[in-house]
Amino acid sequence: MGWLRRRATDPTTPTKLDREANRDDLAQLEAFVTSRSGVEFYLEPETTATDTTVVAIAHDGEWIRRRTGSPRAAGKIAQRYAVPLYEAARTGYPERMRAWNRAHPERHAR
Repeated sequence: MGWLRRRATDPTTPTKLDREANRDDLAQLEAFVTSRSGVEFYLEPETTATDTTVVAIAHDGEWIRRRTGSPRAAGKIAQRYAVPLYEAARTGYPERMRAWNRAHPERHAR
């Protein structure tokens, strides 16, 4: 059954991320941190499709997700602005983020 076979890929070709982190991503994280209070960072590891990301969550649950390129880059921003940095896989996301999502359904319409 040919339709069940995987397409042959060159094992020497690295997986292509959707795009890598850039200065705009880091600048947007910094702008979020400086314009809101009580921000915490939740680190998300690199996957085969996406670079390392950080979810920045403010005290009211508003959040953004941006690529950082590496955990080290995320740590530098967190240290510079004295923002707590958690591993999302270990801690999960705070309830205030889910509450904010419920209160702002238009955010998911994108």
